[in-house]
Amino acid sequence: MLPTLSPEETYQRLQQGEIRLIDIRETNEYAGVSIPGSRLVPLSVIARHPLKDADAPDKPIVFFCHSGNRTSKNADLLERRAAGVPPYQMEGGIGAWEKAGLPVERGASTMPLFRQIQIAAGSLILIGALGSLGWHPLLWLAVFGGAGLVFAGITGFCGLGVLLSRMPWNRS
Repeated sequence: MLPTLSPEETYQRLQQGEIRLIDIRETNEYAGVSIPGSRLVPLSVIARHPLKDADAPDKPIVFFCHSGNRTSKNADLLERRAAGVPPYQMEGGIGAWEKAGLPVERGASTMPLFRQIQIAAGSLILIGALGSLGWHPLLWLAVFGGAGLVFAGITGFCGLGVLLSRMPWNRS
């Protein structure tokens, strides 16, 4: 477990230049709302690379996510990747930061890709199942949607996800 700092204490130390603030959320989350002065390093990237910083190699790092859960669950990894500087966790994540009335930057946010996939796959299955009541061949649409979900679960490759990620609203 990483030692914690309150959002107010984190803000004060950030303003004084005493810490580095690292956002471990994913890119689409960061695009929606971020903390000025924080640096985005998604958890998926941290898992493969240490967090060395040429500008401030000795400054403690304060990690945060949306609510603090991801940071807590990955405390051991974050501590190892902190490259020898003291790591901390901000209590409550960016949600607590906003509740405290501290400054945030807002951008255009899109719905997370995983939710888009759920909606699209669910729609295919629902339309196929209900539509087959009037026209039986539509049942194959439901079968196709269900088979795609099973294939994605087994292989880790989701063709629908690839297609949706290339849609204009998901490009930044």
